[in-house]
This record gives sequence, structure tokens and C-alpha cells, in this order.
Amino acid sequence: MVPSDATALPDRHVCEQARLSRDARFDGLFFTAVTSTRIYCRPVCPAPAPRPHNIVYYRHAAAAEAAGFRPCLRCRPELAPGDGTWRRGDEVVARALKLIDQGALIDASVADLAERVGLGERQLRRLFTDRLGATPVDVHGTRRLLFAKQLLTETTLPITQVALAAGFGSLTRFNTAFRKEYRMAPRDLRKRELPIAGDAMTLRLGYRPPYDFGAMLDFLRGRALPGVEVVDDVSYRRVIGTPDTPGWLRISAWDEGTHALKLELQGGAAADLLQIVNRLRRMFDLDADPQAIAAALGHDDRLRPLLEARPGLRLPSGWDGFEIAVRAVIGQQVSVAAARTLTARLAQRHGTPLAIPFEGLTHLFPTPEALVDADLTEIGLTRARADTIRGMSRALLDGRVDFRPERTLEDFTSRWVALPGIGPWTAHYMALRALGHPDAFPADDLVLQKAVPTDGTRMTAKALTARAEAWRPWRAYAVIHVWKASMPAAKPSAVVGAT
Repeated sequence: MVPSDATALPDRHVCEQARLSRDARFDGLFFTAVTSTRIYCRPVCPAPAPRPHNIVYYRHAAAAEAAGFRPCLRCRPELAPGDGTWRRGDEVVARALKLIDQGALIDASVADLAERVGLGERQLRRLFTDRLGATPVDVHGTRRLLFAKQLLTETTLPITQVALAAGFGSLTRFNTAFRKEYRMAPRDLRKRELPIAGDAMTLRLGYRPPYDFGAMLDFLRGRALPGVEVVDDVSYRRVIGTPDTPGWLRISAWDEGTHALKLELQGGAAADLLQIVNRLRRMFDLDADPQAIAAALGHDDRLRPLLEARPGLRLPSGWDGFEIAVRAVIGQQVSVAAARTLTARLAQRHGTPLAIPFEGLTHLFPTPEALVDADLTEIGLTRARADTIRGMSRALLDGRVDFRPERTLEDFTSRWVALPGIGPWTAHYMALRALGHPDAFPADDLVLQKAVPTDGTRMTAKALTARAEAWRPWRAYAVIHVWKASMPAAKPSAVVGAT
């Protein structure tokens, strides 16, 4: 069960039951702090259960650390998925947390953060304290240190590079912060954990089960761009970085029984590592809370059987906002296969070739600078589509549109539909796949209009929007479920962590 207010700490009885049964569905929704040891754990911690009178429950890891508790070395709170309830549409705390994840407090103040989400500094601090039990600075500090702890535990990255990757300006500042919070030096943790060396860095990316990784790969495979990405039955690979610092990554399932995906990463700058992980968590929707989503959508007779059939279906986002925007424009009123063919031509013609290809990966996707004056009719685009992509590229370069996480859905879509050639369907599709916005809703989508009714009729966009009001703030998940159910039958895909 989920609490009636999904942003509140679950009832203590619920927390007790989840902790004693090690229920992975609650992983990341709360943390268990033990007053006798001053250590906090995930609800799935395999250690012997402490006595109930020694336990305090916290909504966020930062709240536990602010109260003086240290992360458990056994269950490793840094591996807990993010709290999916904070992805509720345009909730201010959700937008602020996304900015913190992107490093907004590394070189800026809480006042700057508050301004970006349209609040006063004192009001933002109060919201964080009321909702999370921690201040924005607490959340930022905990996020950095837990990420550094994961890198020290799972990789052989030099400690200086770990400090840089976690957003610390110097090794001294990192060592001081780590010692203060965790009562040990970074090198002592590394001696204890002994990460395995290898050519590629490997990291665990946790999620809250169930997770239908096969369905995610199916969606991405049908849209994969040759040379830029490769999707097979078990993994997703793509080129990342810049022409000066190119690299590649591979995402696959972790060992059976582990609620995590495996990231293998080669190349790229250490300073970009946290952003790479954040992008992948968004792209593969690893912080979603299936319980909260099912509770909101399961009341609809049309959606209930779809949710029951695929409880682990997630939002398939994209690696890069501009890339998704180009795909969306090319995909207007054409089939997925035709859009893929045209976009692949564009990537091969205008993308940056790699000096050393890797397993079918040969090109970086073109940048707005590369397309702003390009002749795109030569690859088969109509003049109108080519003009739209060039205009969109120019608008991104001059700041009229962007993919900034503090944008509300309404603000984001209104900016994009102001551009020639961009309608509501395209703007909402971009919000869904570029931002991973949980409430994006392309009401003009023909498949949705035909598939939501069960009597063979077709709904208008206005009627569909009215029907979907009850699905807020998770309308995008309804879209994905209807789209998936409307696709031709494919070979069965495994649901990862369906326990």
C-alpha cells in the first residue's frame, strides 16, 4: 500500500512491515535509522533487524544524515532509487530536486535555486524541511557524498577524480566533508571495498520493482539510430561525449534478483559522470514509483487491465533533448520506421564521426550548431520539415526554447508551440521523451484517440484531454501503456524484478 499523501512518510506500521519483509517496493521511499549504532539503512538491508524502539524513520537520506546518522556499508543507501513521488508533474520541490541533481548548488546559492523555481529563499527552505526533513543544502551534500561513496566502492577511479565527479572543487574539501559525515577517509573506504579494475567503469543503477526492461528495450530498438546507438535483446549502447572527449556506454540488466541495471562506461570526462548517471536514470525512468502510479491510474476501467498486464512499464525517455526534438519533428505524420530512416540519414550526414568506432557506434548526433544552416532536403526531408529543424536549432541557440528542468509543463510546451512547425503533439512528445515529464499528454495522437475508447469510436483531442484529467499527474504513463498495448504483438519480454 502507499500512504494517502504519497509525499508523506508512510505510516510507521507500513514502514515496520516493509522493513521486516525487506520489501523492495519501498526502497528509497524511506530510510531506517538505528539510534544505537547511529547508522541508517534502506528498508531492504540484509542485516539482522534491530529492535523497534531503536529505530527512527526518515523520508530522505539527507534527513537521516542531517540528524547525524551514517550510511550503512552493507545495504549502501547510495544504491536506493530516487523517490518517484517527487516526480509529480510541476511540484516545486520536484523541479528544485532536478536542479540540485544537475549541480545547481555547486556554484550557486539557495537563493539562486529558489529564484529559478519562482519562490523566495525562505519559502523554498521551508518546503524542503516540511516535505523532506532536510534543507536544499543538506540534499545537495548528501547527493554528492553518496555518489562519491558509490564511485569509491565500485570503481578504481582515482580519488582526485572521484572528488571532481561528485562536484567538489578540491580534494581537500572532499576529504574534509567525507571525514566529517562518514567518520572515515575516502581511502579507508576504498581499502575496505577493493573495487575490481577493468577497461570500462561499471556502476549499479538501482530501481524500485517491478521493472519491465524488455519493454524498454523494445521501444528503444524500434527507434535506434544506426551508428549512434545499438539496441539488442539484452542491452542498449550509444556514443556519448564530445568530439574531443568521446566515449560509449552500455546499459543491461544486473544479475537476476538484483533490482538494478548495469552501466558500463568508457571515456568521457570525470566531471560529467554524475550528469551521465542522472541522464540515464531519467532515460530509463529508474526513479518511478509503480505503486503510486498504479494507485492513481488503476481506477480507470480502460487502464486497469493494461497496468495489471505490465506493472513494470516505464517512460522511455531519450539521451539528449535536441536529439529527441529532431526525432519528433521528423516523426510528424510518418511511421516510426520512416522517421528512423530519415533521422539516421541526418545523423550520418551531419553528425561527428568517431576517430575509433566501437561495436557499430560510429557517430555523435549532430548539434544545433551543425543543423542551423544545413541543407536537410538532401536527405529526403520536405522543405517544411527542414525549415522547422533549422528554426528549432536557431531558437535553442538564442535561448527562446530549452530543456531546463525548472520549466513547468505548460511553460515548456507554450515556448515550443510558439515556433513555426511545432504543434501541441510535438511539444508534449518532447516533454515526455526529452524531459521524462510524468504528466505529458499528446492529446492529438491518433493512436490514443482510437485506442482509449473501447466501442470502436475515435475521441477528439478535447474529449481525450477531459477523460485524462483523472489520470493526473501520471498521464504520460497512461500514454505509454496505451501505446504499448496498441503495438503489434512481439516476443514476450522479461519483467526484471517483478517481485
